[in-house]
Amino acid sequence: MQIRDLPYSDPGTPDVRSGLRLLLWLGRKQWGGQLKALGWGVLQLASIASFPAVAGLAVTAVVHRSGSDLALAGVAMAVVTVAVTVGDTMLHRVAVTNWITAAARIQQLLARRTAALGATLTRRVAAGEVVAVSTGDIERIGWCVEAVSRFSAALLTTLGVCAALVAYQPQLGLLACAGMLALALTVLPLLPKATRRADAQRERAGRATELAADTVAGLRVLRGIGGEELFLARYRQASQQVRHAAVRTARMWSFIEALQVALPGLLLVGVVWYGTRLALDGHIAVGELVMVYGAISFLLLPLQLFGEFAMSYSFSRPSAARAARVLGLRRPGEERGAHAGREQSAAASSDAGPREGLYDSLTGLHAPAARLTAVVCGDPDAAGRLAERLGGHPASAADAPEVGAEAEAVGAGTAGAASADDPGGSARAGQQADASVPPSVLLNGVPLDTLPLEEARAAVLVQDKDPVLLSGTLGELLNVPSSGRVGAAEALNAAQCTDVLGALVQGSPDAEGDPMRARITERGRSLSGGQRQRLALARSLITDPEVLVMDEPTSAVDSHTEARIARELAELRAGRTTVVFSSSPLLLDRADRVVFVQGDTVAATGTHRQLLRSDTAYRAVVTREPQHHADASRAREADASRARERARTRTSQRDQRAQTDQRAQTEGVESA
Repeated sequence: MQIRDLPYSDPGTPDVRSGLRLLLWLGRKQWGGQLKALGWGVLQLASIASFPAVAGLAVTAVVHRSGSDLALAGVAMAVVTVAVTVGDTMLHRVAVTNWITAAARIQQLLARRTAALGATLTRRVAAGEVVAVSTGDIERIGWCVEAVSRFSAALLTTLGVCAALVAYQPQLGLLACAGMLALALTVLPLLPKATRRADAQRERAGRATELAADTVAGLRVLRGIGGEELFLARYRQASQQVRHAAVRTARMWSFIEALQVALPGLLLVGVVWYGTRLALDGHIAVGELVMVYGAISFLLLPLQLFGEFAMSYSFSRPSAARAARVLGLRRPGEERGAHAGREQSAAASSDAGPREGLYDSLTGLHAPAARLTAVVCGDPDAAGRLAERLGGHPASAADAPEVGAEAEAVGAGTAGAASADDPGGSARAGQQADASVPPSVLLNGVPLDTLPLEEARAAVLVQDKDPVLLSGTLGELLNVPSSGRVGAAEALNAAQCTDVLGALVQGSPDAEGDPMRARITERGRSLSGGQRQRLALARSLITDPEVLVMDEPTSAVDSHTEARIARELAELRAGRTTVVFSSSPLLLDRADRVVFVQGDTVAATGTHRQLLRSDTAYRAVVTREPQHHADASRAREADASRARERARTRTSQRDQRAQTDQRAQTEGVESA
């Protein structure tokens, strides 16, 4: 795989049972690139290791005054130089390719998993963890995968040089091998401690990143309540913890690197001292001593590569664990498992319920096709969950407990470290939660989770109560997949965005009066809540899906604008299925059908005016009147109604008696 061939048409199915398994899977997927890097690495290091031998031949030729041998040594030196140049160049090229392609594969997998999870991701993973995985973690994973081939080349070359030393000069070779073994036994026990310190640093860095992301996201609220200093103090404390952890990690790695320099230096001094004595005693020639000295000096280079690989693995291990955790998440629909399970679910779900429109068997909510249905829920959070469920994003049992825990355990870390050895635990938790996954919502009698993901999301669009506006121009914001039936101007007019367009043009001098060229800041932070809602509503209307589900689309809009939006929404979505979660009387009065959900089930259905008259709980939610007040008001109305009925009855009885008396008098007069 070359860089020019990216992105992958199919990045594959990763092994997410643990961070180590994910790294091994990446290595297997790059088998060809790893072998190329190994071959070029061996060529480079073997050529460098050959320099001492060629130098020794040249010294021997000079001592023996042999011009032909000296010329032969010169030719050999030129060949070795070319081999080193070619090997180093190609190794760098292949190593960078392996690094970038490994990072790109993980990035593609994360992007696909994020798109597949949709709203489920924000319930199960904290923002700090997503940011950490999608930025620094990807680079560290690529670094580790790339370093494997160079480490393998260094290991093979080191073994070869040691074997050659033992064969050429047994005494000096055994001394060199013993020194290398002592160096390994000294450094290896320090690596676990260095890895633990690196894990702690990454954990604290992830927490600081999560805190920073949350602070930026809620900056407007913090300013409103005067909480900037509090969060600044928290971030300052978290930042200092990261700094202390980084210093401790750097101290350990600097100590390891110092050992990698000092111990080989001592080994080199010992070998040279012992070899000099052998040369003085006549046991070895001067050229042989130079050759052994050069070989021992060469071994410093593989030792540096060993240290780099140990560092890359220690830093990438928690990164791979976090990536495996995110990649191991599954939507509740996916947790159902194989196609047989899906077909069984589809058959079970299709046995009951209407064959047209959107139907949720869990609550009994039915939104007829081509109608505007308003849903009123006493609990706003329940309304949000139900809206996501109608869009094919049901919450599984694994979602709820993890959300609160993320603020402390997630981040970059070590939930990472805890789950680094077994992030597959989250997958097992998802499998255990599968039993509690409710049946799928039906769209025209077909379960949503049996449809392909792209088809389901094209059919049902959910706009949540806090829609996200991506940075860019207004034209880019409204350039979304659509049916083409609703244009941008029509959607903006229906969403009552005239004043929003004026504000955008005023704030974007480079737009030259064209609202579509006006820029929107990240998440629309420069706009008010009502303006953001209206732009998000216009974007949803342009999409013109078969089913549009909106959760409180006008909660931040004034009543006059809301009334106009309700009128335009009903007209523009005529002939399409629309579900609006709201308790606003202005929207409810425009709905063809109102469904009142109390608890986990539908409590009443009818028009807004009918439910106001007949259901006190509904009236309490819509009018914001406490339930006991509504019951008392209802009781007073009932008493007044009964009193009026009794008064009408008494009046009717008096009239009847008067008529009877009058007829009796008339009959008496006629008789007389």
